[in-house]
Amino acid sequence: MKVIQINADVNSGSTGRITEDIGKVLISRGHESYIAYGRGNRPSLSKLLKIGNTGDVLNHGMKSAIFDRHGFGSSKATKALIKEIDIIRPDAIGLHNLHGYYLNIEILFNYLHDIKIPVVWTLFDCWAFTGHCTYFDDIECQKWTTGCYSCPKTRKYPSSYLFDNSRRNYSDKKDLFTKPVKLHIIVHSQWLKELVDQSFLNKYPVHKIFSGIDLDVFKPHTDIDIRSKYKTGNKKIILGVANIWDDRKGLSDLLKLHKYFNKECVMVLVGLNQKRIDSLPDGIIGIRRTESVEDLAAFYSTADVFVNPTYMDNFPTTNIEAIACGTPIAMYNTGGSPEAIDENTGIIVNKGDLKGLQDAISEILNKGKDLFRPLCRARAERLFNKNDRYLDYLSLYEELTKSV
Repeated sequence: MKVIQINADVNSGSTGRITEDIGKVLISRGHESYIAYGRGNRPSLSKLLKIGNTGDVLNHGMKSAIFDRHGFGSSKATKALIKEIDIIRPDAIGLHNLHGYYLNIEILFNYLHDIKIPVVWTLFDCWAFTGHCTYFDDIECQKWTTGCYSCPKTRKYPSSYLFDNSRRNYSDKKDLFTKPVKLHIIVHSQWLKELVDQSFLNKYPVHKIFSGIDLDVFKPHTDIDIRSKYKTGNKKIILGVANIWDDRKGLSDLLKLHKYFNKECVMVLVGLNQKRIDSLPDGIIGIRRTESVEDLAAFYSTADVFVNPTYMDNFPTTNIEAIACGTPIAMYNTGGSPEAIDENTGIIVNKGDLKGLQDAISEILNKGKDLFRPLCRARAERLFNKNDRYLDYLSLYEELTKSV
């Protein structure tokens, strides 16, 4: 079986690592794995197909910023990708993050309709069934259920500063995304599954498969001495991790929380840019984004509590990385984020309830990490082992290609 996966990144960030791990499972079972990607140059065990170049991404970004037509640029790059797909002649195609200024969804989905091979699309957010945004729950918008218009989030990713084409985008997506004959959708949370079931994508089978991580890497360990390296002393560590830190991820809430714990705790935030790091108050250690999963595992393992105050999210990989390293979580009740934990592995509070989050952190710190560590690890081993979860993907691919 030959499988081509398409994603914005390769072996980088949560979606890129998921794509890479699915490829590894395919290869381990004797199949051929290809990954077509838009950005980055990380190594991969799969055969790589680069989509376009930096100029294509910039032009697509300009089209999005002016005309609000994200996903409808990169025509030349997408046509070149299709030529490569025709040469490879895959048995199935796996789609992941299609937004990201690198791919033309109109050209791609017209092609998928014509070739009529199985397509498995993993959704990481809501962009596939809205006229613009990736998430709408922060403003409780319901326009996506019937048809977007006058979008209140045009200035949010993928940002548009002149035009609002949400009505046209919604109509075009609905026409395009209901064209493939044999499309199956995968989601990582029950929360997103319920949204898909209410959207125009509800004609397709939807499978909930938790994302998985490498439990041989994300595990309790002290191979890297974080406390000595960052001079934290014996203070308890409150950890936050994000691929890109902004208010959507709750950065401002963490900065407010810091003042309640700065005497007995140190806050460590991983994933900040240098400008953010330079502006941090005393008592917060800022770390630039790292591609080293070993370094990430060391931070998780050393922390006493992981805090995830995200306001918009589907199923954050950071949550399952934290509990795999034995670290309990204090989090907001956002999207599918709470599905990563149970009453033995963390505490959930209402979104935006800063006092509730403060109390949750205090409760975990007072109980002590040792109480949570074995229960966190056991839950990760039971539900989030990538060797199990991505076999679920493989089984779906095999089932679909056998029935062609």
